[in-house]
Amino acid sequence: QVQVVESGGGLAQPGGSLRLSCAASGIIFSAYAMGWYRQAPGKRRELVAGITSGGSTNYADSMKGRFIISRDNAKSTVYLQMNRLKPEDTAVYYCIAKPSNGLAGYWGQGTQVTVSS
Repeated sequence: QVQVVESGGGLAQPGGSLRLSCAASGIIFSAYAMGWYRQAPGKRRELVAGITSGGSTNYADSMKGRFIISRDNAKSTVYLQMNRLKPEDTAVYYCIAKPSNGLAGYWGQGTQVTVSS
């Protein structure tokens, strides 16, 4: 019954922007930390950004200043605003909903982001 669904991926030019969305259902959304990870071919899955249930944010160093994570609890949705995109941002971006009790989180299916001229 729990669903985590990403959307908003696609093709962007270097220097451009995209906004990803992640809608979660079947959970008490406001009680969950949310996060974005990404995985490029041949690379490890890496943290992009996270946001706690209280709204505190954290970012990987390479994303800091370019990406913004936010949440709208009324819509049970977390967003990732990606600005000044670079070709190396090309990856599948995954959303995770993580409960505060430390149990395994719920992953979305991923959405492809391609940055290319």
